[in-house]
Amino acid sequence: MDIEQFNQLPPAEARAAIESCVAIPAWQQQLVAARPFLSVQQALDYADGLSRQWQQTELAQAFSAHPRIGERASGQRAHQQASRSEQAAVLMADSQVRQAIAEGNQAYEARFGRIFLIRAKGRTPQEILEQLRRRLHNDDREELGETLAQLREITLLRLQEVLS
Repeated sequence: MDIEQFNQLPPAEARAAIESCVAIPAWQQQLVAARPFLSVQQALDYADGLSRQWQQTELAQAFSAHPRIGERASGQRAHQQASRSEQAAVLMADSQVRQAIAEGNQAYEARFGRIFLIRAKGRTPQEILEQLRRRLHNDDREELGETLAQLREITLLRLQEVLS
Protein backbone atom coordinates (compact mmCIF):
# COMPACT_ATOMS: atom_id res chain seq x y z
CA MET A 1 0.00 0.00 0.00
CA ASP A 2 1.22 3.51 -0.64
CA ILE A 3 0.66 6.61 1.48
CA GLU A 4 -2.34 7.79 -0.55
CA GLN A 5 -4.07 4.45 -0.08
CA PHE A 6 -3.32 4.55 3.64
CA ASN A 7 -4.72 8.08 3.87
CA GLN A 8 -7.97 7.02 2.19
CA LEU A 9 -8.71 3.93 4.27
CA PRO A 10 -11.55 4.06 6.78
CA PRO A 11 -10.11 4.38 10.32
CA ALA A 12 -10.68 0.74 11.30
CA GLU A 13 -9.00 -0.51 8.14
CA ALA A 14 -6.10 1.92 8.56
CA ARG A 15 -5.57 0.65 12.11
CA ALA A 16 -5.66 -2.92 10.88
CA ALA A 17 -3.06 -2.04 8.24
CA ILE A 18 -0.58 -0.79 10.85
CA GLU A 19 -1.43 -3.26 13.60
CA SER A 20 1.68 -5.32 12.81
CA CYS A 21 3.94 -2.34 13.52
CA VAL A 22 3.46 -2.34 17.29
CA ALA A 23 0.82 -3.61 19.72
CA ILE A 24 0.14 -0.21 21.27
CA PRO A 25 -3.47 0.76 20.52
CA ALA A 26 -3.04 4.44 21.46
CA TRP A 27 -0.14 4.80 18.99
CA GLN A 28 -2.21 3.17 16.26
CA GLN A 29 -5.20 5.43 16.97
CA GLN A 30 -3.11 8.61 17.07
CA LEU A 31 -1.29 7.79 13.86
CA VAL A 32 -4.54 7.03 12.04
CA ALA A 33 -6.17 10.20 13.41
CA ALA A 34 -3.27 12.35 12.16
CA ARG A 35 -3.89 11.45 8.51
CA PRO A 36 -3.60 12.58 5.80
CA PHE A 37 0.18 12.49 5.43
CA LEU A 38 1.83 14.13 2.45
CA SER A 39 4.58 11.50 2.27
CA VAL A 40 5.80 8.29 3.85
CA GLN A 41 8.54 10.33 5.51
CA GLN A 42 6.00 12.64 7.11
CA ALA A 43 4.13 9.59 8.46
CA LEU A 44 7.39 8.10 9.77
CA ASP A 45 8.37 11.38 11.42
CA TYR A 46 4.97 11.67 13.09
CA ALA A 47 5.08 8.02 14.19
CA ASP A 48 8.56 8.55 15.60
CA GLY A 49 7.37 11.57 17.59
CA LEU A 50 4.52 9.52 19.05
CA SER A 51 6.88 6.69 19.95
CA ARG A 52 9.15 9.01 21.92
CA GLN A 53 6.37 9.35 24.50
CA TRP A 54 6.37 5.62 25.30
CA GLN A 55 7.20 4.41 28.78
CA GLN A 56 6.70 1.23 30.84
CA THR A 57 2.96 0.89 30.13
CA GLU A 58 3.41 1.01 26.38
CA LEU A 59 6.39 -1.32 26.56
CA ALA A 60 4.28 -3.89 28.41
CA GLN A 61 1.61 -3.63 25.70
CA ALA A 62 4.18 -4.06 22.94
CA PHE A 63 5.69 -7.14 24.56
CA SER A 64 2.40 -8.97 24.05
CA ALA A 65 3.30 -9.20 20.34
CA HIS A 66 7.03 -10.00 20.61
CA PRO A 67 8.44 -13.48 21.07
CA ARG A 68 11.77 -13.98 22.77
CA ILE A 69 14.68 -13.45 20.44
CA GLY A 70 15.53 -16.82 18.98
CA GLU A 71 12.04 -18.25 19.47
CA ARG A 72 9.72 -18.74 16.55
CA ALA A 73 6.52 -16.68 16.73
CA SER A 74 3.47 -18.87 16.30
CA GLY A 75 0.26 -17.79 14.64
CA GLN A 76 -0.66 -16.03 11.43
CA ARG A 77 -1.36 -12.48 12.63
CA ALA A 78 0.65 -9.79 10.88
CA HIS A 79 2.93 -9.05 13.84
CA GLN A 80 3.73 -12.77 14.22
CA GLN A 81 4.61 -13.03 10.55
CA ALA A 82 6.79 -9.92 10.86
CA SER A 83 8.63 -11.40 13.86
CA ARG A 84 9.29 -14.64 12.02
CA SER A 85 10.72 -12.75 9.06
CA GLU A 86 12.85 -10.44 11.22
CA GLN A 87 14.25 -13.30 13.30
CA ALA A 88 14.88 -15.72 10.43
CA ALA A 89 18.67 -15.39 10.68
CA VAL A 90 18.63 -16.11 14.42
CA LEU A 91 16.45 -19.16 13.93
CA MET A 92 18.94 -20.46 11.34
CA ALA A 93 22.05 -19.78 13.48
CA ASP A 94 24.28 -22.63 14.61
CA SER A 95 23.27 -24.46 17.77
CA GLN A 96 26.00 -22.87 19.93
CA VAL A 97 24.83 -19.34 19.14
CA ARG A 98 21.16 -20.28 19.61
CA GLN A 99 22.02 -21.87 22.97
CA ALA A 100 24.01 -18.79 24.05
CA ILE A 101 21.09 -16.54 23.09
CA ALA A 102 18.67 -18.77 25.05
CA GLU A 103 20.93 -18.59 28.10
CA GLY A 104 21.29 -14.84 27.65
CA ASN A 105 17.51 -14.50 27.44
CA GLN A 106 17.17 -16.30 30.78
CA ALA A 107 19.79 -14.08 32.41
CA TYR A 108 18.18 -10.96 30.95
CA GLU A 109 14.70 -11.92 32.16
CA ALA A 110 16.06 -12.69 35.64
CA ARG A 111 17.86 -9.33 35.70
CA PHE A 112 15.21 -7.04 34.19
CA GLY A 113 11.93 -8.95 34.56
CA ARG A 114 11.02 -8.78 30.86
CA ILE A 115 12.10 -10.26 27.56
CA PHE A 116 15.13 -8.95 25.71
CA LEU A 117 14.01 -6.79 22.79
CA ILE A 118 16.25 -5.87 19.89
CA ARG A 119 15.79 -4.98 16.26
CA ALA A 120 16.84 -8.26 14.69
CA LYS A 121 16.41 -7.16 11.08
CA GLY A 122 19.79 -6.45 9.54
CA ARG A 123 21.75 -7.97 12.42
CA THR A 124 23.59 -11.26 12.48
CA PRO A 125 22.90 -13.73 15.28
CA GLN A 126 26.39 -13.03 16.66
CA GLU A 127 25.70 -9.26 16.74
CA ILE A 128 22.45 -9.92 18.60
CA LEU A 129 24.26 -12.11 21.11
CA GLU A 130 26.94 -9.44 21.63
CA GLN A 131 24.27 -6.78 22.24
CA LEU A 132 22.42 -9.07 24.64
CA ARG A 133 25.58 -9.66 26.66
CA ARG A 134 26.47 -5.96 26.66
CA ARG A 135 23.00 -4.86 27.74
CA LEU A 136 23.04 -7.22 30.72
CA HIS A 137 25.47 -4.71 32.28
CA ASN A 138 23.08 -1.75 31.93
CA ASP A 139 21.33 -0.34 34.95
CA ASP A 140 17.52 -0.34 34.92
CA ARG A 141 17.19 3.21 33.57
CA GLU A 142 19.73 2.68 30.78
CA GLU A 143 18.12 -0.58 29.77
CA LEU A 144 14.63 0.89 29.67
CA GLY A 145 15.96 3.59 27.33
CA GLU A 146 17.68 1.05 25.08
CA THR A 147 14.63 -1.20 25.00
CA LEU A 148 12.35 1.69 24.04
CA ALA A 149 14.82 2.77 21.34
CA GLN A 150 14.83 -0.76 19.91
CA LEU A 151 11.04 -0.88 19.98
CA ARG A 152 10.96 2.43 18.07
CA GLU A 153 13.35 1.05 15.45
CA ILE A 154 11.26 -2.10 14.99
CA THR A 155 8.06 -0.09 14.78
CA LEU A 156 9.35 2.43 12.26
CA LEU A 157 10.90 -0.26 10.04
CA ARG A 158 7.60 -2.13 10.02
CA LEU A 159 5.65 1.05 9.29
CA GLN A 160 7.96 1.86 6.40
CA GLU A 161 7.36 -1.62 4.99
CA VAL A 162 3.59 -1.24 5.31
CA LEU A 163 3.61 2.14 3.55
CA SER A 164 6.03 1.21 0.78
